[in-house]
Amino acid sequence: MPATQRIPTQIVENKVIVWDPADGSKLYSNGFYGKPLGIRKPKTTEFDRPSQLSFFEALHLLRKGTIEIFIEDPKAPLDERRLIAIAEEHHQDFSRKYQVYEDLRKRGFVVRPGLKFGADFAVYRQGPGIDHSLFIVEVIAKSDEVSAIEVVRAGRLATSVRKRFVLATSTEKGKIRYFVFSWIKP
Repeated sequence: MPATQRIPTQIVENKVIVWDPADGSKLYSNGFYGKPLGIRKPKTTEFDRPSQLSFFEALHLLRKGTIEIFIEDPKAPLDERRLIAIAEEHHQDFSRKYQVYEDLRKRGFVVRPGLKFGADFAVYRQGPGIDHSLFIVEVIAKSDEVSAIEVVRAGRLATSVRKRFVLATSTEKGKIRYFVFSWIKP
């Protein structure tokens, strides 16, 4: 595949699908982007089935020029603005959460969905299957009120799965601030 050729992906309902297994395997092996359909915990980077990207991954890869995205007509790829509009329909506060996703990726982390931990993201140093996630990250608006009970609940969950709980928010200047919580056993 020439370096300038982008990997085609398709939005189907609320999913971004990489139909070609070789392309999905390439994305997964180059940053753990996506996940093969029907495989809960991939043990290898080579797949024989289509993969699914999150909207966060799709926007990141679109901005990098790695993929192109279409809905029905492969000759009519979506632009960034249209992808964000679709993602906003499926994810509350998508744009705010994407800022955190992008910042973590720029810092060299592998960022995966954190739903199974009750958070927005699970963050790895190397990647799933290689190491365990270090952090679970919940993205909040600067104006959000967070109760002590919510912080304790999230912190206890994170501690029970050997992770640190992180709240992330953006400042007025677009910088991301992270608040890391550690629980100490008496």
